[in-house]
Amino acid sequence: MQTTSLVQADEQVVGGPVARRGGSVALAAAGVAFLLYPVVRPYGDETTLAGARGMASASWIVAHLSAIAGFILLGFTIQALYGVLRTTLAARALVTTWLGVGLTLPYYGVEVFGAHVIAQHALATHDAGALDMINDFRFNPAAITLFAAGLLLLAAGMILAAVAIWRSTPRARWSGVPLAAAFALFIPQFFASPTVRILHGVLTLAACLYLAATLWRKQLSR
Repeated sequence: MQTTSLVQADEQVVGGPVARRGGSVALAAAGVAFLLYPVVRPYGDETTLAGARGMASASWIVAHLSAIAGFILLGFTIQALYGVLRTTLAARALVTTWLGVGLTLPYYGVEVFGAHVIAQHALATHDAGALDMINDFRFNPAAITLFAAGLLLLAAGMILAAVAIWRSTPRARWSGVPLAAAFALFIPQFFASPTVRILHGVLTLAACLYLAATLWRKQLSR
């Protein structure tokens, strides 16, 4: 009897209204962060001193830190989603998402601070050649492999979450699909124009808000 009561209490904490609404708020905040990333990020020819000014700016740091915050908040959201659904697919989505976050963040950390410092050095010495070092670490085989693997795992995590929602919640089965689509497009958007990247940020925000509203309204159930 006591063991049963402890299990029920644990389910109320993990999948209860506080955790559920906390996950909803985290997802909405993640959406805002993923929009800020392409909107605030400076664009330009990053092989020139003009492009270096963007990378050396505070906007560069704010943009990339926004992306980092978005990834972390996304992990907490899928954790809250698992607390609500408590299915095997939701558990797989949770593990896959956190693995993706863990592999993605080191690359972003180097990008936000490493590129910023190198760009400042290039401006101080008027040496555009120093900017070559940025591509040296961006396209380092180990770095780019871990980064790509992290983003692919994040896409897989969102797809698993969408499938878990589809199978568990007939009333809100579509609520996870836009977020899965947004993360499936995360790698391709890197090769697009600034306008397309911003539109991808808008898509990600809309997808996050859609699922956040569904989670807040308790339209998901296990």
